[in-house]
Amino acid sequence: MGGSLAFDAAWLFAAFILVLVLAAGYLATRRYLLERGGGTVECGFRKPDSGWRLGVAQYELEELHWFSAFGISARPEEILPRRDLIVISRRMPEGTEEAILGTGRIIVTCGLPGGGSVELALADSALTGLLAWLEAAPPGSGLGWASLPFSAGLPQHVTVAGVRHPAENEQQV
Repeated sequence: MGGSLAFDAAWLFAAFILVLVLAAGYLATRRYLLERGGGTVECGFRKPDSGWRLGVAQYELEELHWFSAFGISARPEEILPRRDLIVISRRMPEGTEEAILGTGRIIVTCGLPGGGSVELALADSALTGLLAWLEAAPPGSGLGWASLPFSAGLPQHVTVAGVRHPAENEQQV
């Protein structure tokens, strides 16, 4: 009887390890497929009165899709419309946020329609990409140069000297 119990425990342990390997394989494949299409960055996400969730943001033509790092769905958990997304402020992580999000992250607060907001935690280069994506909205979308608060738009290490709207540099014909 003791040998049978050890044999059953070995099969149970092997099944547990197999489930762990399959789950890790699924998450790795899902992440690979998300990143294969391009336009993805690691991004922490937080709604007001909730905790940080780690994941991947994917830039689409008119929307920012956010996928949880440990989710099982191939659909985005959060969709932020480009025309409604406004960068309000930026800050460095405080307290335990750096341990949760990782070093070198910048937290931006983004306003949503109806007065709501979300926070995104991005690396400096990913923040530059987000701001460029917002500024490079297609013609007629109502976005572009004037849609970003200028003080929130630039990384801290960028100095401003004589910046004008691009149309001001063109000559009238």
